[in-house]
Amino acid sequence: MTPSTTRRTVLLATGATGAAALVAACGSGGDDNGSASTATPTDQGATGTETARGGKELASIDEIPVGGGKIFKDDEVVVTQPEQGEFKAFSAICTHQRCTVGSVSDGTINCPCHGSRFRVADGSVANGPATRPLPAEQITVEGNSVRLA
Repeated sequence: MTPSTTRRTVLLATGATGAAALVAACGSGGDDNGSASTATPTDQGATGTETARGGKELASIDEIPVGGGKIFKDDEVVVTQPEQGEFKAFSAICTHQRCTVGSVSDGTINCPCHGSRFRVADGSVANGPATRPLPAEQITVEGNSVRLA
């Protein structure tokens, strides 16, 4: 008995061929002159603020007010300073309906879409309709810099 070619076999073979071509096209084969890439972690990134020791620099510690915070929309993170010298970071995406939070004031991180507020100290819900806290994000403080971890 000779196995017949099924629609499933054709689709699987086509998908595998396309995936292999995509991986080959996205490889790091080198630049236009045929030499291999020599980029290092310290010279990658759009802002050039990454270092071998830490992630992207978000701000200096002076930019984060005590009892408040600062929103970094492009990075989808909000950094707070609940007490002098204590820095926290949370997702800037509201847990209610995924809006980006819009402000930090009076000890809360505020979502403009439906009025949810989250405490700067721990990201917990201070006022609904959100029922879940903002997820914590990892940061490091090195000297005067607040960086994504």
